[in-house]
Amino acid sequence: MLNREAVRRILKSALREDLGPGDITTESILTGEELGRAQAVAKGEMIVAGLPVFGEAFGLLDEKINIAEFCKDGDRLRPQYILAECRGRLGAILSAERVALNLLQRLSGIATLTGRFVEATAGTGVRILDTRKTIPGLRILDKYAVRVGGGFNHRFGLADGILIKENHIAAAGGIAQAITRVRRSAHHLLKIEIETANLTEVKEALAAGADVIMLDNMSLAEMKEAVALVAGRVPLEASGNVTLANVRRIAECGVDMISVGALTHSAPAADISLLVTTG
Repeated sequence: MLNREAVRRILKSALREDLGPGDITTESILTGEELGRAQAVAKGEMIVAGLPVFGEAFGLLDEKINIAEFCKDGDRLRPQYILAECRGRLGAILSAERVALNLLQRLSGIATLTGRFVEATAGTGVRILDTRKTIPGLRILDKYAVRVGGGFNHRFGLADGILIKENHIAAAGGIAQAITRVRRSAHHLLKIEIETANLTEVKEALAAGADVIMLDNMSLAEMKEAVALVAGRVPLEASGNVTLANVRRIAECGVDMISVGALTHSAPAADISLLVTTG
């Protein structure tokens, strides 16, 4: 579920950015009293995500605008499917259109791409994870869309868990030193995940007591060796250069999780149009 107040804060900021002191085009053409409707139409196949955000954008400009949804987040849609319809003052509909559509297209694009990765690894037992490679300020929405698409969330922020990456290792002077320092300061409920780049580092991470090991940018052969070496003692997360073309082969190496930054940093926006009629 999305936190409505958090969504409204994001939308208010976006509307302020887009509207500035006013929508001079719409205000020049309309008196402000004209009524009409607008339909959001899918132009391609997609998993829809962000319908509550879409409707909220219009409601913030005019609470009397009526929003009818003809599907729900997570539905798979075909081209020409009508997602939702807005009825009310045309001025408010036109002024909120870009913000509402931008977010609906982005979130549906993320959900759709996530769904493709989930489908590509079906039957392997692997979880598809997102990363923190999100648009600043939109993380709550981006990660929501990943869940809608069937994926799972990694950390929301730096306070959500311990993930020791290569720069942390370099700063600490090594894998063992990094884990020792974290163990000394972190409370007993926190698990420690550490990034490794080769089998030597995997062995070091195991010996130092890592709870989760990330296999970063390893070849398929290296990942298979790492899986055999770890032998189920700790969960393994594969990361780096994951694509739809190779994700199945990565999953079949026997890892538990695959994190994919592309879910949120490179998902193509879903093709959705808002078509307005008067009266």
